[in-house]
Amino acid sequence: MSDPTIMAELHNRLGAPSSEAVECLRLLKAFLRLKPRERFEVVDLVERLAAGDHASGKPLS
Repeated sequence: MSDPTIMAELHNRLGAPSSEAVECLRLLKAFLRLKPRERFEVVDLVERLAAGDHASGKPLS
């Protein structure tokens, strides 16, 4: 999507994206580039951290 006219039209209609939205999209793109096994490991790590189970003796990586 490098057409400046389309980009300008989107910017006028939607406004500039927040830095948070840009960061989320960047992380999503990186996540989608991972192999399925690596995705599983990332999801598992995030779930364990969210549950506060990071002191269970199981390594984080």
